[in-house]
Amino acid sequence: MDWLKASATQQGRAIMAGLLDPIDQTEAYLAAAKAHPDCDRIFARLTPARARSEAVAAHDRAKLGRRHSLLDGVAISWKDNIDSGGTVTEAGSKLLEARVPRKDANILARAARRGTICLGKTHMTELAFSGLGLNPVTATPPNALDPALAPGGSSSGAAVSVALGLAAAAIGTDTGGSVRVPAAWNGLVGFKPTQGALPEKGVVPLARRFDIAGPLARTVEDCAELFTIMADQPAPDLTEATAQGLRLMVLDGLPFDGAEAGPVAAFEDAVDRLARAGAQVTHVATDWIDRAMALSPQLFAPEAYGIWRAQIEDAPELMWKPILERFRGGAEVSAPDYVAAWESLTRVRRRWIKEVVGGYDAVLIPTVPIMPPAVDRLMKDEAEFVRANLLTLRNTRIANLLGLPAITLPTGHPACGISMLGHAGHDRHLLRVAAGAEAALAAD
Repeated sequence: MDWLKASATQQGRAIMAGLLDPIDQTEAYLAAAKAHPDCDRIFARLTPARARSEAVAAHDRAKLGRRHSLLDGVAISWKDNIDSGGTVTEAGSKLLEARVPRKDANILARAARRGTICLGKTHMTELAFSGLGLNPVTATPPNALDPALAPGGSSSGAAVSVALGLAAAAIGTDTGGSVRVPAAWNGLVGFKPTQGALPEKGVVPLARRFDIAGPLARTVEDCAELFTIMADQPAPDLTEATAQGLRLMVLDGLPFDGAEAGPVAAFEDAVDRLARAGAQVTHVATDWIDRAMALSPQLFAPEAYGIWRAQIEDAPELMWKPILERFRGGAEVSAPDYVAAWESLTRVRRRWIKEVVGGYDAVLIPTVPIMPPAVDRLMKDEAEFVRANLLTLRNTRIANLLGLPAITLPTGHPACGISMLGHAGHDRHLLRVAAGAEAALAAD
């Protein structure tokens, strides 16, 4: 078995059974990363000294039968906007060049206490403000399925590190789709928890009212284990999860507007397979989604620019122009308009719960309505970058706007994911629903 491409939980069970040694596995990941021709485009920096120290401790615990979690001894990567004490953390931006936090972010500290091994920090979009994954300021990781294509962002390096077998799993962040887009485009599972479900201390912000960390991995179980470790909760019971009897709602309308044939066909195929596995599928259209999406320009950019305005305007020449202009777009929204938009969004969220989704286990949409575009074209055509970026994040942003947990699963069609949106605060239930869907999609 190629353990470098085994799931995180498979590796954890192998360590428990004495079939895999954390020291050997960590060395194998470090060697694979260093040997990969695109290592410097995927990892902002490796942390070999920390990884080896943590691996030795995990080895000793395993020998003594004192492992701290199922993932004790499993090596993962961390997006470069999540603080790691004593290690440069720049959030993909020259504005934060050589920034060294004193302490680990709370979520990294919790993961370390449960025995996971920090392999290093992965490249990302500048300050996490793009869904395409391009960053000419630091590095643009290659898409794992085709290096000529955009990797998806902003957790680009996180996804690619897992998909190429350079980490067992990864932790990214998601403000408008930044975990789910790169997961879908690189053939992975990506989970965005309910906003507020994880501590934000030590995570470089983009827009605090939407930001949330989340795992990218090979399986739903991997994501569940990593989420609950970071949330300091017991893992949900996923045993015997099934699609049989699930009540699923396909959200018609907006998620399919302007969508390309490939993602739509992959989505429809996946939905058909879920129905054949016994899920009850209902199609619903509602204009509440259109109302929520119309508020996006008044919410994301104003908050992001409000957080970063001083640093940006002190040295705007350090930023790539398309990202700089996205931030500066927030200056055009007045404070009253921003507050009014939040008031409107709060009403939409209430209506969504009351009128639309009460009887369903999850809502289904294509994760991304387009296939990953070519990097060369995006770099040469600024208008195409703007168009593709907005469309890339269109579907994933629905969950952020409505305050919902969401997970993307591979459909079996390259670079095409199917997303399941759950109920706010019911992350564990969504993970079990997703585990049942994953089993059905894998079996068909």
